[in-house]
Amino acid sequence: MARGLHLFQARRRSTRTAVCGAVPRCVVRFRLVTFLRSVAVFSILTFLKYLSRLFYKQDFAFIGDAPRDPWANIRLVVFLNHTSLFEPIFLGAVPNRFIWRLAAHGVIPAADKTTGRPLVGLVFKFVAHHVIPITRQRDHTWFAVLNKIDPKSMVVIAPEGRMKRATGLDMHGNPMTVRGGVADILQAAEQGRMLVAYSGGLHHVQVPGHIPNVFATVRMRVENLDIAGYIAEQMAKGGAEQFKRNVMRDLEQRRDMYCPEELQKTA
Repeated sequence: MARGLHLFQARRRSTRTAVCGAVPRCVVRFRLVTFLRSVAVFSILTFLKYLSRLFYKQDFAFIGDAPRDPWANIRLVVFLNHTSLFEPIFLGAVPNRFIWRLAAHGVIPAADKTTGRPLVGLVFKFVAHHVIPITRQRDHTWFAVLNKIDPKSMVVIAPEGRMKRATGLDMHGNPMTVRGGVADILQAAEQGRMLVAYSGGLHHVQVPGHIPNVFATVRMRVENLDIAGYIAEQMAKGGAEQFKRNVMRDLEQRRDMYCPEELQKTA
């Protein structure tokens, strides 16, 4: 019986050792896969950056009181005046360390209609570390985005939620409005810096169904804001109950004030 007890204890020690050895191996494997994905995304985005510089002139500038290092501690990028899926063209104006942040810690909510396309959807899966398909509803897909936000995350969102047509309206003929999800992300991030990117539009570059126009100028203005200060400012206008509405209204006003005038397509 004593011998049987010794054998049982020996097996337990052996099993414990195997489990303890397997856990670190799983962690190492996961970290390796994560790192390799980051490298792959960074390589693709860097290629797009220099391809953009080759074919397009970047008219890019910060507005307002930008900090000495406007690319440091970015937690949220709010992209306004969404007009085209060609918007990775604007990567031509950003530094490589911003691209690495996107590749290693980027979280992008993307319309499930876009990510579900055969070719475009595949490309979009490699524009950030986490690309999360979402519906137009506040459902489990949206909470999946919020659950991905951690202290190192950098979220990139187009809060209008749909593209503006050349008419200045959306595909249904409605005015372009900001949706409330960006307020959820602000509260999840809590602190750090926010870039508000004001696009000059890309209707002069790419019209759906047509060959893109190259050697054109693309325009963007960017504002760098402190997230905690911005939250406090919007909360002061009516408290938590009005916070989301105030954020939506404020971003629409900033967009209308700061977006560069759209260029016209040349013949």
